[in-house]
Amino acid sequence: MSELDLSELTTLIERHTHKDGTFESAIPSLYLARRSQPVGPLYGIRKPAICIVTQGDKDISFGGENLHYGPGDYLISSVDLPITGHVKNASQDKPFLCLNLEFTPQQILEVLGSAGGRQSNIESQHNRGIFVDNLESPLLDVAIRLVRLLDTPEHIPVLAPLAIKEIIYRLLQGAHGHILEQTLLKSSVSYKINDAVSFIMEHYMEPLKIEEVAEVANMGISTLHRYFKEVTGMSPLQYQKQIRLQEARNLLILKSGNVTEVALKVGYESTSQFSREYSRMFGRSPKEDIKYLKQTSKTA
Repeated sequence: MSELDLSELTTLIERHTHKDGTFESAIPSLYLARRSQPVGPLYGIRKPAICIVTQGDKDISFGGENLHYGPGDYLISSVDLPITGHVKNASQDKPFLCLNLEFTPQQILEVLGSAGGRQSNIESQHNRGIFVDNLESPLLDVAIRLVRLLDTPEHIPVLAPLAIKEIIYRLLQGAHGHILEQTLLKSSVSYKINDAVSFIMEHYMEPLKIEEVAEVANMGISTLHRYFKEVTGMSPLQYQKQIRLQEARNLLILKSGNVTEVALKVGYESTSQFSREYSRMFGRSPKEDIKYLKQTSKTA
């Protein structure tokens, strides 16, 4: 594959990100990110989306696994996934730049309906819910057209949905298109695990009853454990714990560091257990971390 020219997309992203951070755009579900120095760990819930990096590179980890992507790569995810990210190469002169486009099952279904589906052999496919692949010219071209629309916002209502539809089509036709298609096929592992993920996300603050999750996924308990880890890289209990702790971290800012209140709100009965697991995940106690987050937000 010949080297892609990422210069126009790089210029567009840089023009629409005036400082470090991740920013919503005038196009619904399109986010642009910029980092002028290495940063991490960054914690978040990765939603179904495509991320295209044009400058710098990034590592993400989930469930003990790691993925690396940089210029000329794209990351595709099909399931809500708690991740930890590190921006590796970034500077004032050459900041890390990327775009992130989220999509919904309904959008994928509409494209599949128009295209007639890929007719994947479900039984032979891997079920991991996130992949990195090489960016190809057709996908780059439509990504450029989409971000260009930010310069002519009057055209966004008509043209942005068409460009997004084409991006989803290109992804479905790509080597890992099956990971998107399978989320819509009721007989597939990915569809069932997505149901389990949605259930845990909705009830993360409640005690995890694995029998209920297995029933939602229409699987036996041992089968659920096997495929849940295959798709997300972690067990249902590990997934719930990460969701709880990431939500707690967000709440600590809003609740001015009230650790007991936040611990109870995300489902912990013991504040001491909450503090231990929080420190293990984030490297600081809740009180130390809230102080750190406030200091870094002032200097960002």
